[in-house]
Amino acid sequence: MKKAVMIIAPDKFRDEELLEPKAILEKAGVRVCVACSGLGNARGSLGTQFKPDVLFTDLRAGDYDAFIFVGGAGASIYWDDPFAHALAAEAAEKNKIVAAICIAPVTLAKAGVLEGKRATVWPSEAAQLTAAGARYSASPVVKDGNIITGSGPAAAREFGEEVLKALQGPCEEKR
Repeated sequence: MKKAVMIIAPDKFRDEELLEPKAILEKAGVRVCVACSGLGNARGSLGTQFKPDVLFTDLRAGDYDAFIFVGGAGASIYWDDPFAHALAAEAAEKNKIVAAICIAPVTLAKAGVLEGKRATVWPSEAAQLTAAGARYSASPVVKDGNIITGSGPAAAREFGEEVLKALQGPCEEKR
């Protein structure tokens, strides 16, 4: 069974960017854990209350197949977080799926994970990606190798589907 972890902010994560990809992954049989910087109820921008499963700082790159940074205004708490940078970089180095949506791709950019990669982000943060060496695309969802980025709430479903496809790997030809 594949395992994914979704990393949310304790306040103002974007509800649909957590809930839609999570539902898509779980429906396909992926075990999804939710991590946060605290274990109390996290609050989404639209009012969703969510109790995280694990502390963000307890995550290890070898423990999951996909690491998904959820966006929303609160996601900026991870932009300059050394642990977030180390985790994203190590997961990418181990060829894990590293994904982020909305403003969360800034965390990946600042971790050095997007250098030379095509990526998208909420439009207000495009300059932060290009400053870190990413090749910005205005597409709703961009996949470059094992890195998947989404532009915001409207792309949440497509983003979740792209993460699922990456977890499932390429289809093998039938013989």
